[in-house]
Amino acid sequence: MDKDTPAIRAHKASIANAMAGNKEDWLALFADDAVVHDPVGKSPHDPNGEGFRGKERISEFWDMMIGPGNLTIIPHKRYPCGEDVVAVAMTAANNIEGLKTYIEMIATYEVNPHGKLQSLKVYWDVDALVDQLPADLAG
Repeated sequence: MDKDTPAIRAHKASIANAMAGNKEDWLALFADDAVVHDPVGKSPHDPNGEGFRGKERISEFWDMMIGPGNLTIIPHKRYPCGEDVVAVAMTAANNIEGLKTYIEMIATYEVNPHGKLQSLKVYWDVDALVDQLPADLAG
């Protein structure tokens, strides 16, 4: 059984709200100056690799990556690091208009002293996702 820490609670609430399509509840989990890197590094939706900082930018991230996705997120193992950080090995399945993709990832969730997400970093291989797309979309 998982420990019950603020970081683990934030992780569980994050994936529950993402899968349910609850944008406002998901955004409410974040501190005002939080940052989301998903994936960490440069990607087509974050070409500079700077992440999405602040609630407005995190809302834009939702609109691009989470909202349209009909997500299923399966956590395999949580690795707590004290009360405020947890690393999670998980699989995300996405289904957009019949196009299904699957990605293995490691995510770190860090909360501030108030239990709000301060940092969400998700490590996954963009090329592995692109390889699952039809040629006309992989472009």
